[in-house]
Amino acid sequence: MIIAIDGPAGSGKSTTAKLLAKKLGFIYLDTGAMYRAVTLFLLNNKINVDSVFDIKKSLEKIDLSIKSKDRFQIYLNNKNVTNDLRQVNIDDLVSNVSKILDVRKKMIILQRNFSNNKNVVVEGRDIGSNVFPDADFKFFLIADVMERAKRRFNDNQYEKSITISELVKKIKKRDEIDSNRLISPLIKVDDAIEIDTTSLTIEEQVTKIYDIIMR
Repeated sequence: MIIAIDGPAGSGKSTTAKLLAKKLGFIYLDTGAMYRAVTLFLLNNKINVDSVFDIKKSLEKIDLSIKSKDRFQIYLNNKNVTNDLRQVNIDDLVSNVSKILDVRKKMIILQRNFSNNKNVVVEGRDIGSNVFPDADFKFFLIADVMERAKRRFNDNQYEKSITISELVKKIKKRDEIDSNRLISPLIKVDDAIEIDTTSLTIEEQVTKIYDIIMR
């Protein structure tokens, strides 16, 4: 079974998807982390992130693998980079990297291969629309932009040098890029169930989705 959870940054999809997968006994797949790992590679190797040509060439040198025995982990060229992906500089660039067709093609192949014949909760921005259009359940999470910024600010993996107002601007900019890109934009498909998480706790989000699945 494939359960797709899409939504913009800070809507609660990552934590909700992890807990939902645990509650269901499913595997969790964070597709956004995969694009972050590609972005991390580009930054570490000083590759021009504004050059589609340079990025396409660099894809040949990127070996991504996923492990999910105890928790979801991303390995980049055999190194566990899971804890290195939530950085402000990656936040600033990942949308531009992920809109490149060749990047998306490579990631989607990995995502589909990983999920083949498994019970998986998959979260991202184009899961229900593009990666798994035939998913058994599709959810689209939304939340007020200020609430989303507060959540990001309170995430202790983020640098505290950034203010909430700066985060609001960054989130709005990322929403614009993700929603307006030509390739696999962030959209709510017609058969997705929309859930506004602004005033919901994580536990309430998980319970709401779980109850829908188990009806």
